[in-house]
Amino acid sequence: MTTISKDAKLLTLINIFTVEPAHQRELVALLIEATQFSVGHAPGFVSASLHRSLDGTRVAMYAQWRSVEDYQAMRNHPTASPYLQQAVALARFEMGMYEVVETFSPGAA
Repeated sequence: MTTISKDAKLLTLINIFTVEPAHQRELVALLIEATQFSVGHAPGFVSASLHRSLDGTRVAMYAQWRSVEDYQAMRNHPTASPYLQQAVALARFEMGMYEVVETFSPGAA
């Protein structure tokens, strides 16, 4: 379960894929498959949330990992590589590593 908290001390990845609208559904299906059958079983994986833009041109993946090292180990694992190769064939990929510095909710001071 995704928990966004500055106290969690997790690595947050926000990956943005820019895609032709005709390929958005294919990319979403690929990222679901990759997460269900490969990435989601890697040591250190905490959670992921997949988003698609309403105009069909972007897909965003918000993922949480226990550490940078766990994430890098997954990227170097042979079962994850084919998925990433297929994704970058469909879309331009921009990855960012983040840490949560603050969260806000209604009425919070």
